[in-house]
Amino acid sequence: MGVFIFTDVYTSTIPPKRLSKALIVDSQNLIPKLMPQAINNIDIIQGNGGTGSIKQINFVEGSQLRSMKNRVDELNEETFTYNYTMIDLTEKFESIGYEVKFEPTPDGKSKNKMTSTYYTKGNFKLEEEDIGPEKRTLGMYEVVEAYLLQNPHACA
Repeated sequence: MGVFIFTDVYTSTIPPKRLSKALIVDSQNLIPKLMPQAINNIDIIQGNGGTGSIKQINFVEGSQLRSMKNRVDELNEETFTYNYTMIDLTEKFESIGYEVKFEPTPDGKSKNKMTSTYYTKGNFKLEEEDIGPEKRTLGMYEVVEAYLLQNPHACA
């Protein structure tokens, strides 16, 4: 088994409380509305959306994946931290863990850090196309940020 760790940082003009509410807490309602070309819906199939819950993201027909499941390992609305694990993966991965942290900046904006830890099966070598979810996630951040800028009372 191999372990590969990647970290991405995204800065936003949106304060961490609003951004984390939109991207994490209200994601099952907001994300499918903002990205209907990619995501059909997000279902909470176990729990209430908080720690221990399992969310299933259902992609539109014709997507590379039909769906994926995320287990919520930690959701802290006070510290704006969210840790989750992708489960029920392909033959390449044991699991993929994500640690997301939204931090305030002195000027009222936010710095958002996402660390991804890939646990591969056997001698599988991680390739660039295998780390695609990070690029899509960062693209989703940009879509949500644009929505929040256009709708200043959303997720307030």
